[in-house]
Amino acid sequence: MEARPRRHFSMIRDFQLADFLTLGNGFSGMGSILAAMKYLVSADAMYLKLSFGLLPIALVCDFLDGRVARMRNKVSMLGQELDSLADLVSFGVAPSVMAFTLGMRGGWDAAILVFFVGCGISRLARYNATAASLADDAGKVKYFEGTPIPTSLTLVAVLGVLTALGKTGELLPGGAIDLGPWALHPMALMYFVSGNMMISKTLRIPKP
Repeated sequence: MEARPRRHFSMIRDFQLADFLTLGNGFSGMGSILAAMKYLVSADAMYLKLSFGLLPIALVCDFLDGRVARMRNKVSMLGQELDSLADLVSFGVAPSVMAFTLGMRGGWDAAILVFFVGCGISRLARYNATAASLADDAGKVKYFEGTPIPTSLTLVAVLGVLTALGKTGELLPGGAIDLGPWALHPMALMYFVSGNMMISKTLRIPKP
């Protein structure tokens, strides 16, 4: 029997409802990044508000996609990989861009933000590689090794409070410290701590 030809956009046609929610997560994260960049060049506070506002939408989509997939019994490897890639954009790259936008632009700040994103990549890859071995007989993973990457929104919340108080740019708490050839804003250290918590092997967080 002759194989049926592949249709145009066949991958998208095969997406399930949960996959579109996952894409909504990634779209929101990318939108947040673009809005932050627009704020940098325009200084229009509307774009900064938009950048902040899109990340909770990403979190809602991330919360719903897995539940919808399980309710519809449509859990797939594709969905798992989509989820990790979307999470990296929304909860790894976007919070780092937000920190840079609001004043953490020293050389050491940049190194820490790159480290943070690297920890997010490692955290997501480890979860995908070990989820099967950590799952119970019903296929449910009981705990996370290290903090889940969406916890980075606590950092965004801190930045939101600082923004509301007008404590951004040169007014960031702790100011800037010159260490060798580069400057460090002590506020960037919260990204260093968060990154290390994500890649921890001993920190176990119960999975709801």
